[in-house]
Amino acid sequence: MTRVAAVDCGTNSIRLLVADCDPDTGELVELDRRMTIVRLGQGVDRTGRFAPEALERTFAACREYAEVIKDLKAERVRFVATSASRDVSNREEFVRGVEDILGVEPEVISGDQEAEFSFTGATKELVGRADLAKPFLVVDIGGGSTEFVVGEEHVRAARSVDVGCVRMTERHLVTDGVVSDPPAADRIAAIRADVEAALDLAGQTVPLTEARTLVGLAGSVTTVAGIALDLAEYDSTAIHHARIPLARVQDITARLLTSTHEERTAIPVLHPGRVDVIAAGALILQCVMERVGAEEVVVSEHDILDGIAWSLA
Repeated sequence: MTRVAAVDCGTNSIRLLVADCDPDTGELVELDRRMTIVRLGQGVDRTGRFAPEALERTFAACREYAEVIKDLKAERVRFVATSASRDVSNREEFVRGVEDILGVEPEVISGDQEAEFSFTGATKELVGRADLAKPFLVVDIGGGSTEFVVGEEHVRAARSVDVGCVRMTERHLVTDGVVSDPPAADRIAAIRADVEAALDLAGQTVPLTEARTLVGLAGSVTTVAGIALDLAEYDSTAIHHARIPLARVQDITARLLTSTHEERTAIPVLHPGRVDVIAAGALILQCVMERVGAEEVVVSEHDILDGIAWSLA
């Protein structure tokens, strides 16, 4: 077994997984998994730069993670930065800060690399299941981008597109720094149009409608699943591999798009850092399911983090 630490820094959150991996048996023993909402992508779609306060929130989380990695004596560490970090003009400031704290240089990976990691992490446990038909379509809905990956045991085709819950919220639901609550019909239609255009783009590379099992990853999907399961608090064990029907996703999306900030805050399974962006995230999921003809989504708590961990092992 090799003890590894994987860090995934996205547009909305930064996450850590410390695990023992055995590549010979395919066993991954989780020692610590945690997530912090840092909103690193705050304003990036508009300014093209990381905001100073967003960088400081991210560095504070890195300092916390450095202590965990040290305490658990991880042998190898890999820090992967995704969508927002590909787009900014002050990337070097981010790179230097992470390197000073964690001692590793963050790898700003391409969308295709992100897709590979996500697919590996999400499907390693599913490949042998007789109740899930192949090929899989893995959809990773992030803050700034969404990855689409089709494959059986290995990736056949992948594409990353620039729609995510934070990017869509900031582009269409924010006026003068305030989120529309609830959003007007034309704002919702604008998000849907962006997502449909992104699906057209993804479909040029990835055979979306060939998939037989849709696997959904990341916070927007797991939060929708938690709401669908009517959980009193976030429970990753209950959410992992839950199967949520399209009709339920449509009901939840409609509820989120017509609710106020206070009403969403009162949803027990909803992380405070997702209150303003979950409606856009749920709408992205709904559009994807409708486009590919998926009757349900299989929700996975194992995702790019697990894929990064396996790459170290």
